[in-house]
Amino acid sequence: MAKAPAKTEEGDEPPKKKGKLGLILIIVLVVIVLVLGALVALLLLKGGKDKEHEEPAAHAAPAAQQMQTAGTVDLTKPPTFIPLEAFTVNLRRDEGDHYLQVVAVMRVADATMDPTLKAFMPEIRHRINLLLSSKLPSEVATIEGREALSLAITESINEALGFKPVRDAAGKPVPNGPVQAVLFTSFIIQ
Repeated sequence: MAKAPAKTEEGDEPPKKKGKLGLILIIVLVVIVLVLGALVALLLLKGGKDKEHEEPAAHAAPAAQQMQTAGTVDLTKPPTFIPLEAFTVNLRRDEGDHYLQVVAVMRVADATMDPTLKAFMPEIRHRINLLLSSKLPSEVATIEGREALSLAITESINEALGFKPVRDAAGKPVPNGPVQAVLFTSFIIQ
């Protein structure tokens, strides 16, 4: 009978080893599942942040395209400003002797236009001088008059470069060419 209990003890021992091995396997599997869960959560959180940063950029591109119309600035590229020398001209004499002194800059979309504009500068200055001297003091004394003058100068410069003038439905000139606008930095009527 001594042999029978020994067999039971030997029979009991292998199940004890299987119990320990099963417990170890369960612990390892739980740790692996936790690590994988943590990695998935980290990737989801990190992926969510990337999408948040991409969404404004994705919305900004169509918005920039919608804003891009004739005469507007492409917001994805900074404009280039090319200064013009000061202009001093006599205004038309219908209202007495007056002169106009103007300092302006041209806003162009592409910096590579600088050499071309400098090559055409004598003709550009000539056209601007003729345009300025044809104005009455009362025509350029108001903000509306100055804005109209700015548009007319822009149109004249683009014409000198070979671009045909374009007008909107109201008949106002719309910039059509490399020069987007002429901006006055000083404007004195005397």
